[in-house]
Amino acid sequence: MRDGFEDAATEETQEPKKTGRLVYPFETVPEQGSGQAVEVAPGVLWLRMPLGGSLQFINVWAIADGEGWAVVDTGVQTKETSQAWRSAFTGALGGKPITRVIVTHLHPDHIGLAGWMTRKFDCRLWMTRLEYFQCRMLVADTGREAPEDGVKFFHAAGWDEDAIENYKARFGGFGKAIYALPDSYRRLSDGEDFDIGGKTWRVVTGQGHSPDHACLWCPELNVLISGDQVLPRISSNVSVFPTEPDADPLSDWLRSLAKVKAAVPDEVIVLPAHNDPFEGLHTRIDGLISGHERGLARLEKKLAEPKRVVDTFGALFARPIGPDLLGMATGEALAHLNCLIGRGKIRRELDEQGVAWYSAISSAA
Repeated sequence: MRDGFEDAATEETQEPKKTGRLVYPFETVPEQGSGQAVEVAPGVLWLRMPLGGSLQFINVWAIADGEGWAVVDTGVQTKETSQAWRSAFTGALGGKPITRVIVTHLHPDHIGLAGWMTRKFDCRLWMTRLEYFQCRMLVADTGREAPEDGVKFFHAAGWDEDAIENYKARFGGFGKAIYALPDSYRRLSDGEDFDIGGKTWRVVTGQGHSPDHACLWCPELNVLISGDQVLPRISSNVSVFPTEPDADPLSDWLRSLAKVKAAVPDEVIVLPAHNDPFEGLHTRIDGLISGHERGLARLEKKLAEPKRVVDTFGALFARPIGPDLLGMATGEALAHLNCLIGRGKIRRELDEQGVAWYSAISSAA
């Protein structure tokens, strides 16, 4: 029932090339959609694929793998992206075949062209099991009418009739951005080591942004492909969706960030899906965790008086929330609200119209 896939209703202030502890080591960036690449480690190429909306592009990676290239993430299914890949096949990738397609997680900007590429090169899709099967489930919603559970979910959040009608009109669009998935895949598992081109890569999974997101760490090359788990300048979208309205993905995500920090050394070069590669992994993780903790504190304070979900946006987001961001903002706000419920800080009550009201639990109670 997901009604959008862009990462982040909020965006942080852009940082300069160097900060106190975050460093952006590459002065040259690949031109978006050009088929050009920048080498970020021996045998690891950085390419950029076009992406609509405020994010503009997604970073994808090609890793030398014997006589060809292992690709990590693909971009969304559009004519522009497939043409950009054709340029890359004959340009930066030198006409060598794709040996496998590794996908960090199920969102269309990451998996959109995986089916096209695996068929074109007769190679295997690699991803975690939960990501593969949930993606197939969401793709199956294409063309369906919006379910009543979804309507009730957004009504409870305080949406008006116009917003709910827009949800109904947009429902089922997830699969339109994804080329037909392959009918088989190779499972990635947390903690697994596997070989790409004679180098060992380790899978480090995280939850919250998606069901079982895979980061890829190569100690020998000192790089971490972080996907959307750790981004340098924006915070990944962490949302509650109608399929699991009582979920607590923010707690999952905060635990996953701590897990990545414990598993991967600070000295790596982080290769994120959005923004630029950077150094300072642990600093960024600490900042992401503390930023969400501050948001939770602001939200709890705001709930001294009962509020609907749509009344809480000011405590969490710096920018105004219009119709284009309403779905993501609602999902993110619910993630924070459900986290506070899980911590025993607030309560949720339904009124006679089926609208949910959230209020802080007094410490004296």
